[in-house]
Amino acid sequence: MISTLLASTKATDQLPKSPPSNDFWMPLDASTFSAEIDPLYNFLLWLSVVSLAGILIAMVIFVVKYKAGAREKNEVGDDSSHHNTALEITWSVIPLVICIGIFVWGFKGYVELRTPPKDTLELHVTGQKWKWTFQYPNGHMDSELHVPVDRDVRIIIQSVDVLHSLYIPAFRTKMDAVPGRYTDLWFHATKAGEYPVFCAEYCGTSHSDMLAKAVVHETGGYEKWLDGIGEILKKEAAQNPVAYGEKLYTKQGCKTCHSVDGATLVGPTWKGLWGRTSTFADGSSAVVDENYIVQSINDPSSQVVQGFAPSMPTFKGQMKDWELDALIAYIKSLK
Repeated sequence: MISTLLASTKATDQLPKSPPSNDFWMPLDASTFSAEIDPLYNFLLWLSVVSLAGILIAMVIFVVKYKAGAREKNEVGDDSSHHNTALEITWSVIPLVICIGIFVWGFKGYVELRTPPKDTLELHVTGQKWKWTFQYPNGHMDSELHVPVDRDVRIIIQSVDVLHSLYIPAFRTKMDAVPGRYTDLWFHATKAGEYPVFCAEYCGTSHSDMLAKAVVHETGGYEKWLDGIGEILKKEAAQNPVAYGEKLYTKQGCKTCHSVDGATLVGPTWKGLWGRTSTFADGSSAVVDENYIVQSINDPSSQVVQGFAPSMPTFKGQMKDWELDALIAYIKSLK
């Protein structure tokens, strides 16, 4: 764990700290979304300021102009109200046009914000009182969010306890972490540096301490950081392959379909699996050994065990050889 933290620290030491914001009242714009969100925010702000100023000025003018000098002058004997159709149409149509324009502008940005591109780097984050845990493609879990610059990134979000909200101001994006379901957000970071990450939904006593850091790496830096972390995990797997294989059993979602206590789930149990002869749906059979397990992971449809549906997805290219070795060692240990 200490070596992992040291590697993470060394990888970020050379990164530029986030510079001051280029807008007086907005955080630094470090993603493509700022081009849509910031102008709309500023428009609404100044529209509100101008409207407020106009109303206050009109109030002062009316108070001064129509101030009553005596009680007798304040008593009107005849009808003083008059209908002005043109004026009523004006103060109804102009705000309507402005509101429609704001809606179209905002909806266009919202659709972009909620529609991730097809080719994205996918990461997972879990919210838990009171921390964020980010998981990377190689299985590494970290308290910091590391992403490459100039690449679309999609984050799949979940919570294990209460409602949280992943908020990255510099990226102009925020999404709730809801217990019992998955949510997601995406962004395209444009500036390398370090940016704060907050929880924007009150979640209990230490809500204000639920802080993290988003690290945007220069071109090629993210891959180097991930490779460095991968070497650390590889050493961990070499030192205790069974324990690391058990971690993979959870991280890769194997436990969803395969039990280790003999219970029948979506797929065959792993308890006592090693060395057993498995019969397939096509009538053929094979002994469970290293080749059997690797083929089942990379091409599960090629050997569907009799009595089970062909529901397992392929993991080809998603696991390193040393990860497969650790998983095999764990299966071997399940007598």
